[in-house]
Amino acid sequence: MAELTKQDREEINWQGIEGLLKNRFPSLEGRMRVERFSAGYSNLTYKIRFDNWKAVLRRPPFGEIPPKAHDMEREYKLLEKIHPVFPLAPEPYLYSKDTSLMDKHFYLMEIKEGHVIDEEIPPSYENILNIRQTISESVIDSLVELHSINLANKNLLSLGKPEGFLERQVNGWIKRYNRSKTDDIEGVPELEEWLLNNIPSSPPPTIVHNDFKLNNMMFSLQNPGEVTGVFDWELCTIGDPLTDLGATLAYWTEPGDPETGLTSITRERGFYSRREMLDLYEKKSGRDLSAIDFYLAYSFYKNAAILQQIYYRWKNGSIQDDRFSDLNVGIANLMKKSEEARNKMLV
Repeated sequence: MAELTKQDREEINWQGIEGLLKNRFPSLEGRMRVERFSAGYSNLTYKIRFDNWKAVLRRPPFGEIPPKAHDMEREYKLLEKIHPVFPLAPEPYLYSKDTSLMDKHFYLMEIKEGHVIDEEIPPSYENILNIRQTISESVIDSLVELHSINLANKNLLSLGKPEGFLERQVNGWIKRYNRSKTDDIEGVPELEEWLLNNIPSSPPPTIVHNDFKLNNMMFSLQNPGEVTGVFDWELCTIGDPLTDLGATLAYWTEPGDPETGLTSITRERGFYSRREMLDLYEKKSGRDLSAIDFYLAYSFYKNAAILQQIYYRWKNGSIQDDRFSDLNVGIANLMKKSEEARNKMLV
């Protein structure tokens, strides 16, 4: 947790939000307290506390953002459908687009209890045998569980349009990257052409989280084999489950990987390798992974495009955060990882 920044204090009407919540939930007691969760590269999250209630507030980042990105209303409505069938997704409480409260829309949701594993293993886990292996297996188990939800029985097909999903994703991220392009990176045009010309046939559709990674999960305070939450559902839809697997592995660093601007503890000894993660998913899901090199190449490219959008906003002054000043290095390295996956050099 962190204190509010100057921008948090000046651009968000916290007194107005307190009034909104006390009007909506009359049983709230005491004054509202706010802390900011450690900042990532995307949506902003805050812990809201009263004496007898707590929640998480999520909003888009400050400054100019890409069209249709950071859609809080969509995420709120997605959680209304997903939480009942996948309780690891938080329960949504309230959505608002009141511009007297802040410049962008926001929503509040259930707060989950546990550890988010980002840059270090929590102290309470240090003496647990095979902790890193257990965490690796928990990630795959949760992903397989999400992908096993029966769409027909749960009436979830309205969440997305699975037909043509992968083709739309590939085309869309290539367009987003080039709209925010700042530097020429050798080999990227050829990589883009390969991605467009080698889109495989997708397996049967499932719920797709679209940003499934270790630090978007929460683990029990005492038991790393128990996942207590999965977050960041903004991009969730119905589509190709192997895009989720590819995304998880594109964030899953290994020893010797170059700097990418993406935090991951998984390069430490004891975590499963990408190959081991793939084998476990294949065994538990029963899905054919013969085209996984494409999904990995696409996922590394997509991560580069996500960082490129942030770097573009930093470079034009829309956001002011020195953490973003050298993202161009990570973007170039992610493009190299995409090329390695294309050439079957990663798994």
